[in-house]
Amino acid sequence: MNFAADARARDIHTRQIQDAVTNVETHFGDLCQIFAAYVRKTARLRDKADLLVKEVHAFADTETPSLKHGLKNFADELAKLQDYRQAEVERLEAKIVEPLKSYGAVIKLKREDLKVTLSARNREGRQLAQLERTRQRNPTNRQIISQAESELHRATMDAARTSRQLEETIDNFEKQKMKDIKKIFSEFVTIEMLFHGKALEVYTAAYQNIQNIDEEDDLQVFRSSLRQPEYQSRLDVVRANSRLSFDSTCATAKRLEMPLQRQNLEDCDNYGGDEDDGDEDDATDDEN
Repeated sequence: MNFAADARARDIHTRQIQDAVTNVETHFGDLCQIFAAYVRKTARLRDKADLLVKEVHAFADTETPSLKHGLKNFADELAKLQDYRQAEVERLEAKIVEPLKSYGAVIKLKREDLKVTLSARNREGRQLAQLERTRQRNPTNRQIISQAESELHRATMDAARTSRQLEETIDNFEKQKMKDIKKIFSEFVTIEMLFHGKALEVYTAAYQNIQNIDEEDDLQVFRSSLRQPEYQSRLDVVRANSRLSFDSTCATAKRLEMPLQRQNLEDCDNYGGDEDDGDEDDATDDEN
């Protein structure tokens, strides 16, 4: 039996498996961090849009009837879109970030399997070196040489067994990795298509509400307010035409009071590495 050749072959095989695990660890970790940043930015966009909805409602309350009606309907459509965006954020976290994050624990298990195999390989290497020294020092002592060969044989069998187990484990790992990658990216595309499909419907309705504003009617209302015998502010005239509506802003206002739950999105650093997702730019935008 060529112990040295078999040992070298197993060593090369183990290094290939180790490289495969490291590759998944690196790229899944990066994907996890980037997708988590994508979700956070989407959530921040939702929050900014909520503020826009609130401001459009406030502006509408000061305007003439047709403009007021059009702006409020526009804001209601925009608020509806943010509900869809909230669903997008939740789905992305559950279907994309969480599965990627779970690979941190999976990779740790594979590292443990590799340690077992490498430990067996090291024992085999030590026994092989011991046999070579024994042959050099006691070339005629068959009893000592035979004992060293027996020790090497046991170490080799153990190394071969752990190598087979590792190969089976990594084979299953590779199959599952490919299935998960297909599922994760398919889910991502599906979630985005659902959101953008709804967004197209909502934006179409919002556009129509703006186009339906009757400029001539509102201009007549404005001119009439200027001709009243007694002074009355424009704001009072407008508010006399219709009462304020708060129902359409309740859901938005409630969401504005709730901070984004980010702790689940910040666990991707278990893979290692630093994340640079442009948060400084967002902070600058917020200050402006």
